[in-house]
Amino acid sequence: MEIDSNKTAIHASPPCIMVIFGAAGDLTKRKLIPALYNLKKGDLLSDSFAVIGVARAELNDEEFRQRLRDDMKEFATDKVDEKVWQWLEERLYYLSGDFKDDQTFTRLKELLEQIDKERQAQGNYFFYLATAPEYFAPVVEKLGAIDLTHEEDNHWRRVVIEKPFGRDLESAKKLNQEIKQVLNEDQIYRIDHYLGKETVQNILVFRFGNGIFEPIWNRRYIQCVQITAAEEVGVEQRGGYYEGAGALRDMVPNHLLQLVTLTAMEPPISFDADAVRDEQAKILHAIQHPSPEEAAARVVRGQYDAGEIDGEKVVGYRSEPNVASDSRVETFVALKLLIDNWRWADVPFYLRTGKRLPARDTEIAIQFRRAPFMLFRNTPVERLSSNRLVLHIQPDEGISLRFGAKVPGPTVS
Repeated sequence: MEIDSNKTAIHASPPCIMVIFGAAGDLTKRKLIPALYNLKKGDLLSDSFAVIGVARAELNDEEFRQRLRDDMKEFATDKVDEKVWQWLEERLYYLSGDFKDDQTFTRLKELLEQIDKERQAQGNYFFYLATAPEYFAPVVEKLGAIDLTHEEDNHWRRVVIEKPFGRDLESAKKLNQEIKQVLNEDQIYRIDHYLGKETVQNILVFRFGNGIFEPIWNRRYIQCVQITAAEEVGVEQRGGYYEGAGALRDMVPNHLLQLVTLTAMEPPISFDADAVRDEQAKILHAIQHPSPEEAAARVVRGQYDAGEIDGEKVVGYRSEPNVASDSRVETFVALKLLIDNWRWADVPFYLRTGKRLPARDTEIAIQFRRAPFMLFRNTPVERLSSNRLVLHIQPDEGISLRFGAKVPGPTVS
């Protein structure tokens, strides 16, 4: 793809302070801190940047920094550059407190004012809710009560909310109403970290930046679309959360439907956020609502049992910590979706996701229809394989295309 270097300058973020609620949890060490490290490595963070971690764990600044330094050895995406890490580490701060306690937010405001003055963050704050879902609305409410969400004098304030955004439609609407009593819509960032993966970001460029694919990206040429998000691990220490979610709620309404919409959407008028979102929303509206009988035929649920992996015994889901011994929560789900529009009519979208599967793999497989006429009846080739385009999302990102060709030799095979 040709790039105009005059139009692709990437600027460092403005001065700001990031506050992470739930900073002692998995998301912070696995995703957020490695991501901030990578941003600094790419010179995309302002020198007037800082992070405040807020959680119940009793830690001081140095203990928090040391814990994350140790975690980076496991979760960094590349070898850690000591100079880059030192820059980030000295900008890490920690506040211990209960999210239900007003004093926690009073002390947070005081700490923000202190660090803002030291780092010259210009009053720009964003709050990342890496917490259990039940804290989303209460934390936003308490931030609003002490004016930490109030914007004035060109100072901006943002709130970032991770999935799950509600348990179902009604709870999602209720959460939306609660946070919008405090925040304006342009202050709210409902995010899905899958969208940060390189291949996911590349879907739109791949589709709309190459003239050879978009003309055949429709029901006439595509037989089916298969989207897989498989994990080798079990639920590990997340049994309590998983009991209230299951594989379907944990993965399908967010990660997998994002992939469906990016794969199926019409070309947006631009790459502006609202333009892309509007086209994605059209796909969601076009997904068929099956009857209970149809849903039963289109959905498969399962749960992993005890067994062996690489010679080591592993427990079944019902023996995991914080899981009921008679739990019926699914750890695997597969389903068939149909999209009622001109481009995708009668093309099935197969989604599957689960724990304790044979390999860790997330991919979008576009299976094309076979050639309409068999020219090789009197040869060893009895049946042609379908062409298959695969967008590999993790662990190995990339794009592959399978097509047929003759094996070298005197016969057709």
